[in-house]
Order: sequence, then structure tokens, then C-alpha cells
Amino acid sequence: MTEKKSLLLFRHAKSSWGDPQLADQDRPLNDRGRKAAVRMGRLMKEEQLIPDLVLSSSSRRTRETAELAFAELAPVSLSVHYLDELYEAEPAGLAAVLSRVSELFPAVLLLGHNPGFEEFLTLLTGEHLKFPTAAIAVIELGPIQWSEFSSLPSSSAPQGRLQRLWKPKELDRD
Repeated sequence: MTEKKSLLLFRHAKSSWGDPQLADQDRPLNDRGRKAAVRMGRLMKEEQLIPDLVLSSSSRRTRETAELAFAELAPVSLSVHYLDELYEAEPAGLAAVLSRVSELFPAVLLLGHNPGFEEFLTLLTGEHLKFPTAAIAVIELGPIQWSEFSSLPSSSAPQGRLQRLWKPKELDRD
């Protein structure tokens, strides 16, 4: 049976440009990024944003974002699958990854990068929104099967509804 799905997009937190010798994939988070990752982890716990599956880019900044954010979910423990193909993936690459997800996972979190995330959000929801570092979007899909993402970007591709977009700077004002 086809059921509703939830897709969470979590952009990595702010990274450091302090060492010009580092390859882009090896850049760590800066202080602001570490604080934002922890804050977004607390938000996930408060809002009960607990995915069934987490797929992340293999970059250092996404790994650090995951470690810091998901530590805030204790006692819940999330297993993160790091995929090289999510590093700076465009919407077609993101869709390809989702099309291979098992139906056993109705709520999937992707942790990755812009501009791919911002473009993917627009493609799925029709909304043109800024997607800053450490932002989290929740998109309601369905009822669909993950395999339907293989048809992106055609007009028959899954369409979603943006439930919420949280940005760290806005949370700091609360």
C-alpha cells in the first residue's frame, strides 16, 4: 500500500573558510556553525522531527552537523548513512537517491548542500525560498512510493507541500 511520506531537508551548518589549503569537501564547521547545528538538533527534539532514515553527504561539514545535531536527540539515536553522491548533489541526484529508498522508511532526512537543496525544495513545492545554512525543511509527500522520484523532473514527479522551514537565525529571535 502506498502511504504518505515525509521528506526532511537539512542543510549543513556554516563551514569555515579559514584554511585555503583544504579541499572543499574537507572544510569543518566554524563556531557559528557548531552552535547552529546544536540548536537545530534541539529543535528536532522539541518538534519531534525524528526520521526513519538519514542519508547524508560525506563531506566533513555535513558529518559534523549530523554529529552535533543528532547528539541533542538523546536518548534517541539516529544511524546516518554517508553517501558520496550527495556531496553537492543537484535535484536529479537527490531524486535518484530517494528513488532507491525502501518503503519501510516513510520519513527520510537528507543532509546536504546548496544550491541543490534550494532547487529541490522549489521543484517539489513550487515555493522559491532561501535555504540558509543549518535550515531544516519538512515536506509532506504522498501518498507515493519513493521509487516515483525516478521520474523527476517530469510533470508526473512527486509533488509536496512545505509544512515548515526553520532557519537558525529566526529561532534565535524567539
